[in-house]
Amino acid sequence: MRRIAIALALAAVVLSGCATGIKGDRYRTYEPGLDLVEFFLGDVKAWGIVQDRSGNVIQRFQVDIEGTDDNGVLVLDETFTYGIGDGIKKRTWRITPDGDGGYSGEADDVPSGAVGKSYGNAVNLTYTFDLPVDDTTYKVNFNDWFWAFDKNTLMNRAYIRKFGVTFAEVTIFMQKAQ
Repeated sequence: MRRIAIALALAAVVLSGCATGIKGDRYRTYEPGLDLVEFFLGDVKAWGIVQDRSGNVIQRFQVDIEGTDDNGVLVLDETFTYGIGDGIKKRTWRITPDGDGGYSGEADDVPSGAVGKSYGNAVNLTYTFDLPVDDTTYKVNFNDWFWAFDKNTLMNRAYIRKFGVTFAEVTIFMQKAQ
């Protein structure tokens, strides 16, 4: 009987991990619409935190983002400054819109590239990320959501998973320079 209870508990954990998730279609009619290229061209300032599974803030950071257009490819040069914790100092994203609401992206620490989809007010990017922790690098999965508040303000929420389990969450507030 104990084995059956353990098996059912494990199945519930696995299924609940699969069943949870944001449904992008619900944001298709929300305003304002979000175009990543339009939002990120120019200078953007961002403030964020990373929380562990218990909700504890393990990183607090600011990001200066400079977005430029390279023949239809959005280039994001990001510079990070940390108030709590430490992490990557610079990253460059190259994001290509496909013209049909989709995106593909590349960065040095995103070995397989990112794929994304626009849902009106929201954009979702998913990718595998090389996460450095002390002297080790872990491959983790990012489920990255962006929501527009207005033409100059975004909120970003990312869920970091390993083996299907969310072990950290990132929350970032972004504001376009005016």
